[in-house]
Amino acid sequence: MLHEGFDATAVLMRDDLVPALETPRGVLFHDDCINLLRALKSESVDTVFADPPFNLGKQYGHQVSDNLLESEYVEWGQEWIRECVRILKPGGAFFLYNLPKWNVIFSSYLVELGMDFRHWIAISMKFGLPIPGRLYPAHYSLLYHTKGKPKTFGKVRTPIEICRHCGGDIKDYGGHRGAMNPNGVNLTDVWTDIPPVRHWKFKSKKRTANQLSTKLLERVVHLSTQVDDLVLDPFGGSGTTFAVAERLGRYWIGSEIENCDVIVERFQSDELHHHTSDDFIEALAA
Repeated sequence: MLHEGFDATAVLMRDDLVPALETPRGVLFHDDCINLLRALKSESVDTVFADPPFNLGKQYGHQVSDNLLESEYVEWGQEWIRECVRILKPGGAFFLYNLPKWNVIFSSYLVELGMDFRHWIAISMKFGLPIPGRLYPAHYSLLYHTKGKPKTFGKVRTPIEICRHCGGDIKDYGGHRGAMNPNGVNLTDVWTDIPPVRHWKFKSKKRTANQLSTKLLERVVHLSTQVDDLVLDPFGGSGTTFAVAERLGRYWIGSEIENCDVIVERFQSDELHHHTSDDFIEALAA
């Protein structure tokens, strides 16, 4: 039993996992994601968000290999994806953040497992230098699948875009600007407003690997969950998913094999900030 409000025994089939962090709304395990996933009860989680290593040869630590053969990487990915699908509740959502190269394969596999394809969300982000003989890569892929009809689909609106020089509208909206919802436009499947995490007030100095913006996770949580739903992140990283879930009144559970100290520090200090979000979230129907 964790702090009041979250009972880990309700979702775990084993009692030998030792938490690295417990909060009023969540629990983190210093463990391989496969071990945690296999310990979770079937149909126990409302939303899964996964941001695995991209197999680009980065150095995450001694316990992570980011330089597998392509076939090995796909096989490993399919192993933990199968477990994620198993633990999702009917109507639950699965989000997978990765390179398009891998998400093409994993999206097809999710469909094979019976998951419904909802969206391929393009997260605008320049990778660095152009690659000779190829188009300039400028987005990451965020897959969005559900286990049947989504039980929750939050209404998210983004601000009507204006020119930063003249202050006028960028689009004319077919002459129907006056009829536009004053709270903004419906969220699209191309997100050009997710800021990179570069400033130290948003990221831990102990973790050199990329860190995700809280704005991205806030959208995922608002889209797919309600208050007190359970969010799982098998690749804890810097703890962004957990921090957002806690802040928005969701329960959370997850694992991290290398950087648990970074996540613990994030929860024990108030030095790391959340990115500002201008999204308007419509109240879900009762």
